[in-house]
Amino acid sequence: MIGANRKTNRSKEHSMPQQLDMFEPESNPREFIKIANGEYIYLPGFFNVPQANQYLAQLQDNILWKQEKMNMYGKQVDFPRLTSWYGDTGKPYSFSGIKLTPHPWTAELTEIKQQVETFCSTSFNSVLLNLYRHGNDSISWHSDAEKELGINPVIASVNFGAERVFQMQHNSTQEKISITLEHGSLLVMRGELQHYWKHQVPKTKKTVAPRINLTFRTILG
Repeated sequence: MIGANRKTNRSKEHSMPQQLDMFEPESNPREFIKIANGEYIYLPGFFNVPQANQYLAQLQDNILWKQEKMNMYGKQVDFPRLTSWYGDTGKPYSFSGIKLTPHPWTAELTEIKQQVETFCSTSFNSVLLNLYRHGNDSISWHSDAEKELGINPVIASVNFGAERVFQMQHNSTQEKISITLEHGSLLVMRGELQHYWKHQVPKTKKTVAPRINLTFRTILG
């Protein structure tokens, strides 16, 4: 297990690169970690610091951010983050009671997508962007298992800006995995994972700078 210390038989926590043991023969930062009903890989520094800084500034300025609303207990409330949807023409996406129509790809999104596609050996036709403005912005437990994503989707998550904790929990065993997502990092989830695991980015009481997350995916049809 790359950079993972098992707290109990149901809990793992990643704090890379501090926990990475370069002398473990099985450690390979480019190998996917197999877990019950899926696999994932976390790559800190996938984009170097100058690249990550440049993309963060470009995305903050150039993306058409929107405050979406959702229905909760019969009331319309703001999403606790800003969002935007970019992709190929005719690839809308629906979640949490809203339907997003894609904006056309920007130059920087195309550059990021191409680098992620090369690593994943997968073609993506859309990306959901989330802007976490402060520690009170979050995303609650969910899975990316909408029917338009197919049976076992590959979800590639790129992170720029402040570090935030990403948590996964198995639906049946309640096993938990916690990963600190760093500036310029890439997290890829694939296999059956979206059908058996849920994930979230919880709120934090720490004072944190803005963070932008991009989740690349393939919309079928």
